[in-house]
Amino acid sequence: MKNDYVVSCFYFPNYHKGDKHNEAWHGKDWTEWEVLKCARPRFDGHEQPKVPLWGYEDESEIPVMEKKIETAYEYGINNMIFDWYWYADGPFLNKPLDQAFLKAKNKDKIKFSLMWANHDWLDIHPIPRAYHGCQKVQLAGKITVENYFKAIDYVIENYFSQPNYFRLDGGLFFSIYEIDKFLQVFGGMEGAKEGIKEMRRRVKEAGLGELHFNAIVWGVKNLACEGDCAVDGPMLKDMGFDSITSYVWIHEHVINFPTQEYADFRDICEKDFEYLSEKYKGIPYYPNVTAGWDSSPRTCQSDVYEFIGYPYTGVLANNTPEEFKKALVNVKKKLDDSDLKTKMFTINAWNEWTEGSYLEPDVKEGYGKLQAIKDVFGGGK
Repeated sequence: MKNDYVVSCFYFPNYHKGDKHNEAWHGKDWTEWEVLKCARPRFDGHEQPKVPLWGYEDESEIPVMEKKIETAYEYGINNMIFDWYWYADGPFLNKPLDQAFLKAKNKDKIKFSLMWANHDWLDIHPIPRAYHGCQKVQLAGKITVENYFKAIDYVIENYFSQPNYFRLDGGLFFSIYEIDKFLQVFGGMEGAKEGIKEMRRRVKEAGLGELHFNAIVWGVKNLACEGDCAVDGPMLKDMGFDSITSYVWIHEHVINFPTQEYADFRDICEKDFEYLSEKYKGIPYYPNVTAGWDSSPRTCQSDVYEFIGYPYTGVLANNTPEEFKKALVNVKKKLDDSDLKTKMFTINAWNEWTEGSYLEPDVKEGYGKLQAIKDVFGGGK
């Protein structure tokens, strides 16, 4: 690594053309950029739409991904955690990783890893949810055990074998988004325990050493499809998990509606490191820093904006690079004071544009949030 910390950033891959499901739902060449373009202010002082400085690029094109890699490296991101999807009919939204990142000439400048986003794919994601819209499951997160291991074999062959796949404390870092769905696949904790053992066996059989199995935890559900995270540290450890982390701040706290200052919400969320470390005592917790929150682009823009559940949620206001930098300074201190062997944390997110949580430069702040990371943790140059 290029510094003493592992800065891991979640990457949401829905800004490319040619995905078969997106085209079936929306039409040829649709990407989630269309949702962002249609966003508008929903209340006084609301800043929408967000406009990417780089334009509405196709992330599945190699030169586009090479620019992302170079930028991430320059500004100090060590590990890009791709949100990875696999449903009953196989992979979904995999083109940016398979056809661009892994074929980029500069791919070895940063590490990459996977978080299996094993939640149900609803018609609010990315289709903007109408006020009284019915949230329909388009792709089910629960799959068969046979299909689960088909996915694992795909991961071992195509990703774990890559020389720049990220290892945490020597093990191949692989994260599961929804523990509840994972338990459903295997019929409960004992089945899940055996499933993890089999995953580890297959990784070793492939000559790739150890697996580091990570779980995303939360106390507040956002998507209607999300299950309960009714586990504690000893239970996760007994199942075979090696560590936990968070995907986003709002998985633990609810933002005031319609808006709450980023600085105030940050001060609340900064206590989560101690709280979650104690709640899941016995298993390492890697903290999270969230760049912002505004999921209003995913709502029906002609309907009334009221607090009726995701994506009709509160918005974090004034999430400036300066305020974001304070969150980074704080998490660095917490890592320094911790007994974590590897000083890693996660950031939401590289490009969650339609949730208002992104590091990619926009026309208002430019490279401000990326510069904040470089100022606190150092860069690759």
